[in-house]
Amino acid sequence: MNEATKGQKRQEVKMLNRKLLEITGVLNVESFDNEEFLLETELGFLAIRGQNLHMKHLSLEQGLVAIEGLVHSLAYLDGSQTVKSKGLFGKIFK
Repeated sequence: MNEATKGQKRQEVKMLNRKLLEITGVLNVESFDNEEFLLETELGFLAIRGQNLHMKHLSLEQGLVAIEGLVHSLAYLDGSQTVKSKGLFGKIFK
């Protein structure tokens, strides 16, 4: 590890064929259903949209979440968009 990355938060997002998503650096799962997950991560809120999404693995102690299903999009939300509700995208894209 070089000097520039010491103390910085780290997050890995791995996706395999749009069907398996593994994310590290997860602090909390704010909400989820089969079309949308909202995760609080060390680098901000992360919204995941898709079809038939379900949680394969969750370990908040390790900061790891694995999600299966067809992934359509991943988006980090800035501070003005962090609405903690199921209708998050309806409010963003009015």
